[in-house]
Amino acid sequence: MTDAPGRSPSSVDDVLSEYGGLEAQLSDPALHEDPAAARRVGKRFAELTPVVQTHQALASARDDLAAARELADDDASFADEAERLAAEAETLEAKLADLLAPRDPHDADDVLMEIKSGEGGEESALFASELARMYTRYAEKHGWVVQTLGATESDLGGVKDASLSIRARQPSRDGVWSRLKFEGGVHRVQRVPVTESQGRVHTSAAGVLVFPEPEDVGPVEIDESDLRIDVYRSSGKGGQGVNTTDSAVRITHLPTGTVVTCQNERSQLQNKQRALEVLAARLQAAAEEAADAEAAEGRANQVRTVDRSERVRTYNFPENRIADHRVGFKAHNLDAVLDGDLDAVLDALAAEDRRRRMEDA
Repeated sequence: MTDAPGRSPSSVDDVLSEYGGLEAQLSDPALHEDPAAARRVGKRFAELTPVVQTHQALASARDDLAAARELADDDASFADEAERLAAEAETLEAKLADLLAPRDPHDADDVLMEIKSGEGGEESALFASELARMYTRYAEKHGWVVQTLGATESDLGGVKDASLSIRARQPSRDGVWSRLKFEGGVHRVQRVPVTESQGRVHTSAAGVLVFPEPEDVGPVEIDESDLRIDVYRSSGKGGQGVNTTDSAVRITHLPTGTVVTCQNERSQLQNKQRALEVLAARLQAAAEEAADAEAAEGRANQVRTVDRSERVRTYNFPENRIADHRVGFKAHNLDAVLDGDLDAVLDALAAEDRRRRMEDA
């Protein structure tokens, strides 16, 4: 497949040509006999649609502007319309330039997210569970599907670690990764823990790792001899049969030490298949890191050790304040944020990312 999903075409002409080809493929009934291929083509078509629509709107605005200016020579009443159309064309030109600027090739992808407790013991585990709920609520508000692949609970009902798959229901140019890719790093919480008898504010932390889960994880090949596969009984809440059989699967990739667990599915075979998919995506992300210096620099910001001094964001309960230290964002609506109202802080991070892309374009 020569057209890599998510790449940035060099010009509008390239986009129009590719878009026409994709449109023809989608109209061919034979494509839909292969659901995976149809999804890939549909995903790429959705990525290019905003570019094509903006280009068409700009062409229409320019045509209308030329006509309005010509009419204004004979009728001054068209001067205001020409001025409005000139401003509209300028806005559309800027939008088209933004859409054509180099972008993250994974922006349309779904994500795998890992949340780990760190310094702070039980308090950190409780905070990690609140972060998992926050991302789940945010995903639900955007119509995404969240699947818990595995979780280890603490004594007080928190989570020591949790793995989530977050997927969009429909393909889009700006998918789950385009929003949640900024969440990787150490998240610090300041509050009075439930275990604190003196009412003192404590600081603890939890770590979040995010990586893309492409539809096609590409050329990564996994040798069965490199895997250690363990099965065990699922823990936590579950229906009949889920917690009574050894259906949970833990896969260790021996060459890299990567460990993936899955216990959400009802059968051992289903959990093994899902775990292999997750492992392939993680190994692909690691391969991209090694091969691409920019990707390595970007993912280095997802702190691998959960040290509360190395944080990307602070959640201050006494002041009901959230602060993102990368872009200087602050807001006093922590309760709403923890209920999934993350768009304001993610918009600020996306705006800074867009500014840097435009500088590099």
